[in-house]
Amino acid sequence: MKWVDTYEIATALADTYPDVDPTTVRFTQLRAWVLELPGFDDDPAHSGEKILEAIQQAWIDEAD
Repeated sequence: MKWVDTYEIATALADTYPDVDPTTVRFTQLRAWVLELPGFDDDPAHSGEKILEAIQQAWIDEAD
């Protein structure tokens, strides 16, 4: 997975953290969790606010 794989990342986060409300997750925590996902293999420096917002929104959509 790469940072641009927002839907795949969101699905993996929903599976890994099923009891977490994604609207309450801070970007610093979100970034750390993404970096820990199995199969995630991208440069940590490539994460910015826009990509983290997109991942969080996809996770919110996945949770609904």
